[in-house]
Amino acid sequence: MVTFVDEVTLHLRAGKGGNGCVSVKREKFKPLAGPDGGTGGHGGDVVLVADPQVTTLLSYHHGPHRSAGNGGFGMGDHRSGAHGESLELPVPVGTVVKDPDGTVLVDMIEPGMRFVAAPGGIGGLGNAVLANPKRKAPGFALLGTPGWEGDVVLELKTVADVALVGFPSAGKSSLIAAMSAARPKIADYPFTTLHPNLGVVQAGDVRYTVADVPGLIEGASEGKGLGLEFLRHVERCTALVHVLDCATLDPGRDPISDLDVILGELGAYPVPEGQLPLLERPQIIALNKVDVPEAKDLADLVRPELEARGFRVFEISTVSHEGLRQLNFALGDIVAKHRLEQASAPAPERIVIRPRGSEKEFTVRVEGGSYGTFYRILGVKPERWVQQTDFQNEEAVGYLADRLDKLGVDLELFRAGAIPGATVVIGEGDGIIFDWDPSMTSAAEVMTAPRGHDPRMFTDNRRTTSERRERYHERMDAKAEARAELESERLAGRGWDEAEGDA
Repeated sequence: MVTFVDEVTLHLRAGKGGNGCVSVKREKFKPLAGPDGGTGGHGGDVVLVADPQVTTLLSYHHGPHRSAGNGGFGMGDHRSGAHGESLELPVPVGTVVKDPDGTVLVDMIEPGMRFVAAPGGIGGLGNAVLANPKRKAPGFALLGTPGWEGDVVLELKTVADVALVGFPSAGKSSLIAAMSAARPKIADYPFTTLHPNLGVVQAGDVRYTVADVPGLIEGASEGKGLGLEFLRHVERCTALVHVLDCATLDPGRDPISDLDVILGELGAYPVPEGQLPLLERPQIIALNKVDVPEAKDLADLVRPELEARGFRVFEISTVSHEGLRQLNFALGDIVAKHRLEQASAPAPERIVIRPRGSEKEFTVRVEGGSYGTFYRILGVKPERWVQQTDFQNEEAVGYLADRLDKLGVDLELFRAGAIPGATVVIGEGDGIIFDWDPSMTSAAEVMTAPRGHDPRMFTDNRRTTSERRERYHERMDAKAEARAELESERLAGRGWDEAEGDA
């Protein structure tokens, strides 16, 4: 049964924005009192929160699919839709959030940190908001945009001041149990510990945390044993304690060879950029199990060699608690010194967010294929505007054309070599495909047409009054000419008959 998970992939779906409403207020003696359609509610966000009370990602391992609430639709009488309920997901402090490609999005190292992993969709505007002095009664509203949907990877890296490293069954779990109130599982077989254990230790005025990192054997940095899976939990530590078993019964093992293997694995593990390599951090040797006479003799034998290599060595016993006090205060001094250095370090550069200014908000890319050349428009605004457009409503399509023209899309298409009738695609992939018509950008706001229609979309060519009058006169003149011709023919035929009668 899985009891500890330190890496999981979440499948997130933020809430959709609600559609805006198309409505016209109707009262007694005021059948058309103006637009009153409300705006749709925004979709809910999916937010990750660093919670000190959470220590594992197990719940997300069993339930990786999470979604937030959708926004409500707008209604008449200026009633806006309800905003979708946001979803907050508590994660352990020290969780690194990445995208599926491995790019780090945020490192949640402080309790209470919040990160919007999946932003919700935007609610569509109702026709009351879209009304202006030129477009007094819009017959359309904007649609809500879909929320973000995709995957994020959560990777837990234990936040501890001291990491206990060593071979399986070296006594790391027993040491953390003897130094703190932690109660990990302890047994006399290798790989008893299957997940890092955390303990809080008090050394005088200094309180620090200790992590037991399990499963380090030769080849751990290459994936053998459990080492590669749990070496990430050593990355954030201030000091390392090498717990060496002086009473091991395995042939070919001794404290010196065990230390060399562990040092090799720690040196082969790549830490993230900007962090101090593991072997350059303060290191202490703890020769464990000196309560056994043979182990005490071995510890006395190897201690001079370890001290000659520059290590501080402590002979300890987790059973009799021998040497634990000295080890405890030595670690407390290291942690206190490190915290003092961090406090005196210069503050990180403050991040200043500035407006984009004249930065282009879209790009026009010329692409070609077996069916000819087409033009692809990419940008946050054009793609969002397409999502908000109801293409079954002619007036809404005309409004989209006006927005694109004001953004400068038509000018860029001209510069890219587009001609009327060229194929244009907005967005990646299939996107929205249409034939470009520059005449669509001609002051639609001052045109008059029934609600929901745009005169630029009309397919019938209706004649004006003067044209109909001229056509009418032409028909009347043609009829008069035809009657005159028939009359002349009749008179000519009658004269012919009278002449034959006189003869």
